[in-house]
Amino acid sequence: MSRHRNGELGTVPFRAGRFFYIDKQWYFACREGRNCGPFASKQEAEVALTRYIQQMTDAEASEYDSPNPHTPSHQPG
Repeated sequence: MSRHRNGELGTVPFRAGRFFYIDKQWYFACREGRNCGPFASKQEAEVALTRYIQQMTDAEASEYDSPNPHTPSHQPG
């Protein structure tokens, strides 16, 4: 069953599973095109994916929170 993600509108796009099993080890795929792993169990891969998503979310948020060093913070006048 396909579902919309939070904030998504329109038809639900095809989504493949992120987790895969090769040579008795688990991996997960990232949107950036990388495969992360290996992990001894699917549960370990799930925990690692949760951490990875949190790190990416935190990094993206810090980009928006930090001032742009090329933009003056005070305009004379």
